[in-house]
Amino acid sequence: MSVRIILDSSADVAEGIKKNFKFVPLPVFFGEKRYEDGVNLSHAEFYKMLAESSVLPTTSQATPFDYSKVYKETVEAGDEAVVITLSKKLSGTYQSASVAARDYPGKIFVVDSETVTIGTGVLSAYALKLIGEGLSAKETAEEIEAKKGRVRIVARVETLEYLKRGGRISRTVAFAGELLSFKPVIAVEGGEVVLLGKARGAKQSNNLLEQEIAKSGGVDFSMPVLLGYTGTDDSVLKSYISDFSHLWTGHADSLDIAEIGCLVGTHVGPGAIGAAYFAADR
Repeated sequence: MSVRIILDSSADVAEGIKKNFKFVPLPVFFGEKRYEDGVNLSHAEFYKMLAESSVLPTTSQATPFDYSKVYKETVEAGDEAVVITLSKKLSGTYQSASVAARDYPGKIFVVDSETVTIGTGVLSAYALKLIGEGLSAKETAEEIEAKKGRVRIVARVETLEYLKRGGRISRTVAFAGELLSFKPVIAVEGGEVVLLGKARGAKQSNNLLEQEIAKSGGVDFSMPVLLGYTGTDDSVLKSYISDFSHLWTGHADSLDIAEIGCLVGTHVGPGAIGAAYFAADR
């Protein structure tokens, strides 16, 4: 018997470990056209369509049936599973995963990550480490529950255009922000996306990112750390890593990087960068 890790497609993980997870795709709609995230819609295709479409795409939750198919396959193979979903405050996917798990007591263990994208990514990487150390699905789920409150995501948004199009900010605020080159810094707190501040220009926004990391207690480098970017060009993230190398030098030999997919990309557009980590336990 082995332990599987099941994620929904909103989870963004480092490319090198992606093969270790089973992903349940979330639907993405461009107008009337439906796609399955990661199945018939790649990240590159999504961002190309996002740039070209006059209609902002929408996403939907996975259904209990979507999860039931994966659970059935898992249990029939003699395995058990830990299921990590995006925050239930952002989607009904956790509820769907939990409903489907009722048919498999003692075999399927569902965890609300209380985060999203690369935040779920660092939790998933930690779950993979625990399973590698021999923990059962139940033990792994319990450890993830105990540690998930320490996960932080801080991110810088390159443009206000998509937040405006999605109705997250007013057109007046968006216009003023773009005129002054404001770049919002956001985080996920308590399972919800919050605005931490607005900085003028890339340098000030990067400084604000550093300040927010320090406020959280700093990075626990004994736990997984993951950086991410939206769009198809990682040059903004590489520039950030270079400019703020003092945050990582001496703590990490290398930094894992993930492409941020459809769910978050829909709301922030291309050019955003972020870091997910476990805050130091002080």
